[in-house]
Amino acid sequence: MVSATEECVGPMKLTQEPIQDGLSQGLSALILWLGIRPCAHQIYPYVTKEVSEGYQLVDLQVLLVFAKEDSQSDAFWWACDRAGFRCNIARTPETAVECFLEKHHEIIVIDGRHSRYFEPEAVCRLIRATKPSENTVILAVLPQKPADQEEPSVLPLLCAGFSRRFVENSSVSACYNELIQIEHGEVRCQFKLRACNSAFTALEHCQEAVEITSEDHIIQYVNPAFERMMGYQKGELIGKELTELPKSDKNRADLLDTINTCIKKGKEWTGIYYARKKSGDSLQQHVRITPVIGQGGKIRHFVAIKRPHIDNNNQVHKINKEEKCSGEHSQSECHSLRHRDRRKDSIDARSISSRSSDAPSLQNRRYSSVARIHSMTIEAPITKVINIINAAQESSPVTVAEALDRVLEILRTTELYSPQLASKEDDPHTNDLVGGLMSDGLRRLSGNEYVFCKNMSQSQLAIPVTLSDVPPPIAEMLNDEDCWEFNILELEAATHKRPLTYLGLKIFTSFGVCEFLSCSEATLRSWLQLMEASYHSSNSYHNSTHAADVLHATAYFLRKERVKSSLDQLDEVAALIAATVHDVDHPGRTNSFLCNAGSELAILYNDTAVLESHHAALAFQLTVRDSKSNIFKNIDRNQFRTLRQAIIDMVLATEMTRHFEHVSKFVNSINKPMAAIEETSTSSVNSDCDGQANIRNSPENRLLIKRMLIKCADVANPCRPLELCIEWAGRISEEYFAQTDEEKRQGLPVVMPVFDRNTCSVPKSQISFMDYFITDMFDAWDAFASLPGLMEHLSENYNYWKGLDEMKCKSLRPPPAS
Repeated sequence: MVSATEECVGPMKLTQEPIQDGLSQGLSALILWLGIRPCAHQIYPYVTKEVSEGYQLVDLQVLLVFAKEDSQSDAFWWACDRAGFRCNIARTPETAVECFLEKHHEIIVIDGRHSRYFEPEAVCRLIRATKPSENTVILAVLPQKPADQEEPSVLPLLCAGFSRRFVENSSVSACYNELIQIEHGEVRCQFKLRACNSAFTALEHCQEAVEITSEDHIIQYVNPAFERMMGYQKGELIGKELTELPKSDKNRADLLDTINTCIKKGKEWTGIYYARKKSGDSLQQHVRITPVIGQGGKIRHFVAIKRPHIDNNNQVHKINKEEKCSGEHSQSECHSLRHRDRRKDSIDARSISSRSSDAPSLQNRRYSSVARIHSMTIEAPITKVINIINAAQESSPVTVAEALDRVLEILRTTELYSPQLASKEDDPHTNDLVGGLMSDGLRRLSGNEYVFCKNMSQSQLAIPVTLSDVPPPIAEMLNDEDCWEFNILELEAATHKRPLTYLGLKIFTSFGVCEFLSCSEATLRSWLQLMEASYHSSNSYHNSTHAADVLHATAYFLRKERVKSSLDQLDEVAALIAATVHDVDHPGRTNSFLCNAGSELAILYNDTAVLESHHAALAFQLTVRDSKSNIFKNIDRNQFRTLRQAIIDMVLATEMTRHFEHVSKFVNSINKPMAAIEETSTSSVNSDCDGQANIRNSPENRLLIKRMLIKCADVANPCRPLELCIEWAGRISEEYFAQTDEEKRQGLPVVMPVFDRNTCSVPKSQISFMDYFITDMFDAWDAFASLPGLMEHLSENYNYWKGLDEMKCKSLRPPPAS
């Protein structure tokens, strides 16, 4: 048939993947966690259609060891052919070993019927003495015994290394069935063992610490990384219960119960855990514990992957704080750094270059804001990514690997720009404030509907036909509208709560809006009246005075040289219109409230940017409804579409859930590149200006500038003169108090519990708002637009609230002196 060196090759076979369970299943998952993607033919040679686009062709190899060719050897040869297995035939023990070492067969069939040619046990021992044979199935072919003769024991065969026996049968079907049974039984088990070996090899070399325990939390395996991290040797841990190991006292008392409750339900637990090393030191770890389902569908093992938890922000901040406050830098810079520490170590700082102390004070302030841009990062995952990479660049390879692992973990999240706040117990004001402003509400809990009504009533002060008809006292006030200290509250009183129409006429005229839109001043006046009437005068904060205040700030920013040179007239007109309408028909309640109450607007806008979407949509609905107030009626379609899109984008930018995203993009796309050009360029001044202009004037960055402009204008109250700041703080607090009152009346979730009029500390709420929303944003905006006066007000106001808080005063003003 064939010689000892010839090979019979049959057709290749389609097979199915072996079923894994227990520890091998968990370890196979670990291979994927560790980033190792094994080739199918190396670890899992049986692949189904479900795990690949096509079937994987796999050939299983069989070695027949027969001294003589006969009907039995032929039957196994033809059985291999039918099964699609590759087949070799060896005539002597020596050639058998030689062939096996070359081919590494999965199945070996040894003829044990004729001991005069060779001893089958001896041949089996020779093969078992080789390393590759540990995963090979060896079959002994035995002669048939007479019916009256006792069945011999299989123990000698097993002791010699045989896996099973086959009683002589020259039927091809019988041989085929035997081989197929071996393939689906022992061979698949051997492949699972190979997979385990591969997994253990990966575990031994991976950098993350891995601990595998039984369902009863008895340690079964730890890898070398675990030994290095914890200081134990493997022999000191294997077989011990986790409860026998010393515990750190830095964990919450109920943390272990929480973890056990989670993993016993078959759920993965991920979090921070303090472990005690052999040395007695506590080590903060990032831990992921995964239950492994095994036999009977029950949890049979727990796989824990651990690594030291590195708070890169705090570490880098600590290092740079020491650098900046060393003797190399000026006292003013250290004071500036302390001022920024109020954001609870949320700033990762690079070294700030010192400036000459004899420079003009405003220039020093300008330099300070520009310098802080280098170190500014909002406490959000996407900016942590940048900090981790920067910190890892100068670290050892192990640290680099750990940092990159952290980067990947952060990038897997969806809320890349959401801030990570302290626990509610640490700072309830901030958590309630930030949560209330940046959340679209909880799941609706009841059928309660909150439908607000527009208050269209206004006082009957005559509206001027033109600017020349404005009453003299109001006209005199409006002469100062280009100053930041302009008092909008005095205008509110003088106009009987209609400041938006008067201020709008003055500002829109000065920016040439009517000329740009080709509309009459009468149309503009009607439009301003319509918008102002659509604000609710009953709201303590979100009324037309707030809209006028935002319009004033917008105009002030648009007149700043760098802003003006970055935008065209369409951008300016869009910004002024957006500021005017950005809170139109505001009900005096937050998005979260509307979502929880199941309001019609929340349903209409799918609980997403509910109010901002409504403001933008209603503004256009009201505008185009009547030709007398349609300021867009004379511009062409393309210009209208461009203007409309710009207005909508700016109004939606005032929604707080994307606050940190907008600020981060502005800092990284505009502030930092411009500061880099300013500091590193060695060419001419004109070249510097050209480079910065190219950055500012790109369409993408102009969009970021407009968003930043209206965001700062919308929340500029903390940067106003102190008396205005105090008044606005009282108004917004009253509006939040009213919301909390109504939530309690309607049985709705209380979005901001600290805003209870009986217990709230207004100074604390203002401090939190400045810390988490205002300071960084206005540092970035000041670095771009140069706003020294605003930054002075911000610092003064912050100190005012801080002083009240230190006095334990909860009101807007200190108690009168006794």
